[in-house]
Amino acid sequence: MENMVNIKINNKEYSVPANSTVLEAARYAGVEIPTLCYLKDINEIGACRLCLVEVKGARGLAAACVYPVNEGMEVLTNTPKIRQTRKTNLELVLSAHKKKCLTCIRSTSCELQKLCLEYGVDEDHFVGNNNEYPIDATTPYIVRDNEKCILCRRCVAACKNMQGIGVIGANDRGFDTHIASAFEETLDKTSCIGCGQCIVACPVGALYEKDDTQKVLDAIADPTKHVAICAAPSIRATIGECFDYAPGTDTEGKMVAAMKALGFDGVYDMNLTADLTIMEEATEFLGRFKEGKNLPLITSCSPGWIKYCEHYFPEFTDNLSSCKSPQQMFGAMYKTYYAAKMGLDPKDIFFVSAIPCTAKKFEVQRDYQNAAGVPDVDVAITTRELARMIKQAGINFRDLEDEKFDDPFHIGSGAGAIFGATGGVMEAALRTAAEVLEGKKLEKLEFEDVRGTAGIKRAAYKLGGAEIKVAVVSGTANAKKLLNAIKAGKEKVDFIEIMACPGGCVNGGGQPTQPAVVRNNVDLKALRASVLYTADKNLDVRKSHENSAVKKLYDEYFGEPGSHKAHEILHTKYVKRGL
Repeated sequence: MENMVNIKINNKEYSVPANSTVLEAARYAGVEIPTLCYLKDINEIGACRLCLVEVKGARGLAAACVYPVNEGMEVLTNTPKIRQTRKTNLELVLSAHKKKCLTCIRSTSCELQKLCLEYGVDEDHFVGNNNEYPIDATTPYIVRDNEKCILCRRCVAACKNMQGIGVIGANDRGFDTHIASAFEETLDKTSCIGCGQCIVACPVGALYEKDDTQKVLDAIADPTKHVAICAAPSIRATIGECFDYAPGTDTEGKMVAAMKALGFDGVYDMNLTADLTIMEEATEFLGRFKEGKNLPLITSCSPGWIKYCEHYFPEFTDNLSSCKSPQQMFGAMYKTYYAAKMGLDPKDIFFVSAIPCTAKKFEVQRDYQNAAGVPDVDVAITTRELARMIKQAGINFRDLEDEKFDDPFHIGSGAGAIFGATGGVMEAALRTAAEVLEGKKLEKLEFEDVRGTAGIKRAAYKLGGAEIKVAVVSGTANAKKLLNAIKAGKEKVDFIEIMACPGGCVNGGGQPTQPAVVRNNVDLKALRASVLYTADKNLDVRKSHENSAVKKLYDEYFGEPGSHKAHEILHTKYVKRGL
């Protein structure tokens, strides 16, 4: 049984876990203390001084996020002194902040803005010199505006503590302190993987994805262009949050209706090419497993992970599956098979993906991603960008009638649906590989050992008389742990799924931003993933190799999984970048 202590918060008695901080104890008691820098288990440093409280017997005010509780403690969280101190601290933050709120991408969803409104601050109370910094827009995926940075260090913690990368940190001291890369290098010159976890950690508008929506709108307005879009599995589980739906709400029908209202010539389900990926990847794994060559096979759907591997573990690039990601497979298939079928010139096709991932913006520019002689995918837009397009178009998302994806690429299996959750790619692959190896139908399709939000999951399965050891990893810090163990000979694994973002695509760097109060108290990863597992459970077709649309693609065009034509169009190559 957990040890408890008795404390008073605002003159009321509570029994709270003994290992709590004052902040955690207050939430346990239903009292919300404001924070800016705090992110549970990621950034607990007491830097912003917004969570200050009075503790009887303590000297001065205490930072609730790092102050431990003890038996008999008495805490006050809402005295005139505390309110005035918080207001002053907010005004001091604003004194060095670029106050361009009307044009800021985080306006109305900015945590600083919300607190300033709540505490009635005077934005010009402290006036002085402000440091000026150039905007860093050197990468295809992230923009950094240090003049809006409040030095909370949440981005630094997400990059270093959560992802194990650390390409940004605090440079200089005192008033000149700012967040930057070593030696003031621009982000494109670092080993940044583009995962975007810094963006979703940022409480203000200092970090945001590079916006490509105008390129899409220009293409839709061009009568010479055939403009199509496909939506990744996790988008339907998250875009509703941009329109005030609770996390974990499936809004697939409204999302499709909104895309059609935007004027796309085709609106398709990326679950189809998730299934196509499994057909190629499961075939690749079975081939390698039989030959005992280049094992473990490591999945290649997450471009942030791919770039991480190329930079930090180049010796494992030969272990990567050569399969393109579902995003790239869709564009490649569309500009080859479908273009020929419909008499379209690939040069006149503008293909868009709606994706949970900022790293996908880098992926569309990679080499070997041009099966038809033109880029497989022209633009990748995040969930947030898609939501902005819908709002700018005056489309009332909540009032839309549900619509379905367009033929002929509307069919996706349950295996494709779960791709957006950590473990989903592995489970989908196992469903197909198991039936091939066993030569019979699976009695139970759920591979529950690889489900859940744990950073590293391991399992072993007896299939076709052989034992297959698998591992599922999310978050690159966890990938580092597993790969180092494999290098050291401490672990032996045959098949590994790695996703760059903790929890998988449902928690991608392009997903809707949520304030710290939500991220600290709600399991967003699990709620969002539940949408995908529910969809899988309710679909008639739950295995990639039983998807009739995928079968048709092979019958009419690719021949069979792993064929020469499939390799020409659906597979890719990698680069050993190093640091």
